[in-house]
Amino acid sequence: MTTNLPNELATKPHYPILDGLRGIAAIIVVTFHLAEPFSTSNLDKFVNHGYLAVDFFFLLSGFVIGYAYDDRWQKTTVATFFKRRIERLQPMVVLGMTLGAIGFYFTDSTLWPLIHTVPVWKMLLVMLIGYTILPVPLSLDIRGWQEMHPLNSVGWSLFFEYIANILYAVWIRKFSILALSILVGIAAIALAHLAITNGDVSGGWTLNVEQVWIGFTRTMFPFFAGLLLSRVAKPTRIKNAFLWCSLLVAIVLYMPRIGGAEQIWMNGIYDSVCIIIIFPLIVYLGASGVMHSQKENRICKFLGDISYPLYMVHYPVVYFYVAWISNNKGITIAQAWPGAFLILIGVVVLAYLELKWYDEPVRKWLRRKLA
Repeated sequence: MTTNLPNELATKPHYPILDGLRGIAAIIVVTFHLAEPFSTSNLDKFVNHGYLAVDFFFLLSGFVIGYAYDDRWQKTTVATFFKRRIERLQPMVVLGMTLGAIGFYFTDSTLWPLIHTVPVWKMLLVMLIGYTILPVPLSLDIRGWQEMHPLNSVGWSLFFEYIANILYAVWIRKFSILALSILVGIAAIALAHLAITNGDVSGGWTLNVEQVWIGFTRTMFPFFAGLLLSRVAKPTRIKNAFLWCSLLVAIVLYMPRIGGAEQIWMNGIYDSVCIIIIFPLIVYLGASGVMHSQKENRICKFLGDISYPLYMVHYPVVYFYVAWISNNKGITIAQAWPGAFLILIGVVVLAYLELKWYDEPVRKWLRRKLA
């Protein structure tokens, strides 16, 4: 989900508004996960379309990867590209899995009654596999939620992010605009079919055929649509773009469910329109935006800086929150919201501290080692 450019590419014009939008979406993801325990299904979630933030992240990543690397392949190699991706992505992957492992046994609850029976060696094995971002088999589902990464659920999207990066670097970067447009068109049809058939695009975090297909379908269109957009879009100068784009992102992700159990196709159409039309429009507007003040620039930089750490470390904290909700049957969202709000503030602060004390120093060290 990260879109930061490597230092070597800093001479290119930067898109600070896109950084800010990534941070806004990451914060909404946290609110989505904090509200989720009070729902019984996808039909009655309070932050109903928060799952679409992942699709927005994929599109942002495709756009910025294309912008950063498309015209540099004569000067760089596939190996160098992957070194830079590993340097950028893996430190927070490792930290997120480690925090999940540290907190694992303390999240024992009525929701996960068998956590205390999991041997330490098995939990450590899941952690070590998680460090590689490869999904664990269902036989190592130590939490019972059928997650690819039981210690940090959000790792599934990084797995598919890597797949998209691999496809780009070894093959799709060579596509002409026509060939890429055809690929994106086919991917859009597949995405719309998935959304309308299932009622939404939510899914992709379980290692079975159905869920892996969902994850792959969710990745292919937005990532490579972002790549195509980076090649064909000619940004203009749009005033107040950060404000309007932030509002659009919030409206899309906080929108209540469209249609009910009898008309799931309606919500599927909503998801399709958001991912295929609205998200590319938001990214185009964000890339075209003009910063009006240093304050706005600092806000966007802060949001962009914390976005990836926030995404990668909030769920190990959310496990504690979900366990607390589970152990206090009957608690309502009205009673829980003060605690949820404190967690939201806490994980934002935690993300910033991890950025400064861990992520940036480790990336700097890796940059020297992998140079």
